[in-house]
Amino acid sequence: MRVDDRAGAFWRWWTAGTTSMVGSAVGSVALPLTALTVLDASAFQLGVITAASYVAWLVIGLPAGVIVQRLPLRGAQVGADLARAVAVASIPLAWWWGQLTVAHLVVTALVVSFANVLFDVANSTFLPSIVEREQLQSRNSLTSGTHAVTLLSGPSLGGLAVQTLGAVPTLLVDSASYLVSAALLRTLPAGRVDAPDRWPPVGELIRAGWRFVAHHPVIGPSMWAATAMNLVCGAQLALFPLYLFRELNAPAGLVGVLLAVEGVGALVGAALTTLITARIGTARALLAAAFTTVAGSFLLPWGTGWPAYAAFATGSVVFSLGTVVLSVTTRTYRQIASPPELLSRVMATVRFVSWGAIPVGGLVAGALAGPLGARATLFVFAATLVCAPLVLLLSPVRHLRDLTDHDEPRPVASPVTAVRR
Repeated sequence: MRVDDRAGAFWRWWTAGTTSMVGSAVGSVALPLTALTVLDASAFQLGVITAASYVAWLVIGLPAGVIVQRLPLRGAQVGADLARAVAVASIPLAWWWGQLTVAHLVVTALVVSFANVLFDVANSTFLPSIVEREQLQSRNSLTSGTHAVTLLSGPSLGGLAVQTLGAVPTLLVDSASYLVSAALLRTLPAGRVDAPDRWPPVGELIRAGWRFVAHHPVIGPSMWAATAMNLVCGAQLALFPLYLFRELNAPAGLVGVLLAVEGVGALVGAALTTLITARIGTARALLAAAFTTVAGSFLLPWGTGWPAYAAFATGSVVFSLGTVVLSVTTRTYRQIASPPELLSRVMATVRFVSWGAIPVGGLVAGALAGPLGARATLFVFAATLVCAPLVLLLSPVRHLRDLTDHDEPRPVASPVTAVRR
């Protein structure tokens, strides 16, 4: 692909992702507020909805890499967008017909969850095919920076839309964003796969990806650190609306603003990741980011009244800053260090483990918040986040300046050695 073609393809890919991210950010406010205000959901029910939004990583997270490897990457992304658009649009329809229930929200979250898995693996596998290797770090930083902007604008717009239109009609914005994304992605190269005469067994393909990740001295520990962080993220997703809306008595508009503040930290992290990693090294930046998330998570639930709002906002900024630096650094390294024929399976394996922790965190947080309250439960999960920097300190990462400084292990032989993207 020519340089100009690559640039055009990247910007269409970026625009599609940005559009759906804005819609999803709006939906991230509208969905829990639908459960809380329209259906009067309990803490546990909110935890179940949050868990359903990510449980697909536990169910098809590992085979997702194999599935994506056998599909045109463009077709997989477009199909996932259409499935998500239909699923989210079903909520307003059920509400208008007087048939909306918590079970419907859970089922919708499940459908979106399964579509998210295939989309995210295909999307991250697709990027290296339209971006030069030396540009991956900057492109990943741009993507994370864009995500940060959507975190700033989306929840605020969502809170405003909920106050103006109501929680349920606001979900139509999320549905429409997936349709726009699908239309833009349809213009990208198909990402055709050169399939072998006979595909090896699925289990053999999955094991090859798992062995590479598990035995890699950098990707493996980074995966476990991300798993600890995502466990806490799952708890936060379930507890933040409950904590802000019921324990701090924040109005819907303020809830949207406070949830959006996370985007400030994410934006700063995305803007500074390349500078930080160049100044102190990618391995040291990874360790610093892990400790930063711990500090932010402990600050989030402090105080009462307006000081509590300030503590929540500050803790959210600090936590998201560390999360973005860690995410961009590790994602770029995986895209560089993974053999091309294993990349989709490496991405799927890492996300199966790390993102699979999100529904677990949501369910456990929902169960604990009943007897303990949302604030105490947030402190419990903050304490568990200490595992993130600890696992990195116990790995070869602590001896490195840059992640690429270690002696590369011999790549695990893949049953499929020639797959072109």
